[in-house]
Amino acid sequence: MSSHPRVLVIAHNHPSLHPGGTEIFAHELFGGLKAAGAEALFLACTNGIHRDRKPGTNLQTLGRSADEVVLWAGHFDHFHQSQIDLHGIVPDLSNLLRAFKPDIVHVHHTLLLGVEMLFLIRRVCPKAKIVYTLHDYYPICANDGQMVTVGNRALCRAASPDACHRCFPDRPADQFVLREKHIKSMFGLVDRFLAPSAFLRERYIAWGIAPDRIEVMENGRPAVEPAPHRTIPVGETRNAFAYFGNLNPFKGITVALDAVGKLAKSGHDLSLAVHGGAPFQTDAFKAKIEDGFKAAKGLAVQHGPYRREEMAGLMAGADWVVTPSVWWENAPLVIREAFQHRRPVICSGIGGMAEAVRDGVDGLHFRAGDAADLARVMTRAMTEPGLWERLVSNIPAVRTTDEAAAKHIILYDELSTGGAGALRDEVSSGSIAR
Repeated sequence: MSSHPRVLVIAHNHPSLHPGGTEIFAHELFGGLKAAGAEALFLACTNGIHRDRKPGTNLQTLGRSADEVVLWAGHFDHFHQSQIDLHGIVPDLSNLLRAFKPDIVHVHHTLLLGVEMLFLIRRVCPKAKIVYTLHDYYPICANDGQMVTVGNRALCRAASPDACHRCFPDRPADQFVLREKHIKSMFGLVDRFLAPSAFLRERYIAWGIAPDRIEVMENGRPAVEPAPHRTIPVGETRNAFAYFGNLNPFKGITVALDAVGKLAKSGHDLSLAVHGGAPFQTDAFKAKIEDGFKAAKGLAVQHGPYRREEMAGLMAGADWVVTPSVWWENAPLVIREAFQHRRPVICSGIGGMAEAVRDGVDGLHFRAGDAADLARVMTRAMTEPGLWERLVSNIPAVRTTDEAAAKHIILYDELSTGGAGALRDEVSSGSIAR
């Protein structure tokens, strides 16, 4: 392969249509690869929720960009992670692969696309190497990849036919066996898996991916100028908290609101700025959020959705960033954004959050889903002398998108040439894990 690999980057949506963390990371990496000299094409899947189907081909353009394409893939079986419309999708994707002739196909999700497309990529482009970044647990867990139980949302530590059947009693246990076998058979076509956190890597190793097939590769973020810290009068406390992200049952916004409600009852002076919308949520969940704001008695304020370019301005009003997710998470975008702006993070002490935020070093942990414990930690954050300053001083540098792109190109070259793997040496030394 030449020094400028042709890379097809695939994600399950485009950040301009759905600004989720995986879509943002994948699109930013695409930009970083181009800046590093690689010839890259970004393929984003979508469905009727985000964009209507157009007459003719399933492939659509996005604005005036010549190297970003949207694939309408609305006929998708979520349970089997399988594409139903093979008659429509296969010819269009095959033509795209033949026209672009990628050296590397880097898949960031097969949601909407379908895991069978890994077989199609291998068949149409037999010389191309397939890289797959695992951003969540969809292949393992049929409950939207959350690894929590249906109903009470208890943390789930491993999938099994019996356990999964208890979550979905309408599906016989053998369907979960077949689901796993189907996904794993397609995963056998992948040349290298990447995991943005060591926690997620261990989960997939436990699920059955061989350790030498999956490496930790930290996500990058575009370099930014940190937002200035608030200037506060002598004697006042760092009592401005902020939440960033979509409002859904898994992100734990109700836990944060309940914690503020408890602090309001005890007379604490603080604020929680809630930045994010609640797209596609049920009326019942929206009502629960509204009740949480009422119980917070004005200490929590809902600011609604925000654009990425507004982050620095919004972060300027915060002393602390609260990440109260009730599922394991992997490598949350908001934690990296908070660290870029030199804000310590208060997070649930589980999963990729606990890996990214070191308790008592650059942030604080609380028990996942426990509003009373979050209220306790928030009280400590406001009252312990010197704590905020110490945590801020220990916040690590965040890998930039350009640095991440350079690491990926090293990996692409290694796969294409069959090299010894400088990246693997870096992983084993631990220098790439943070």
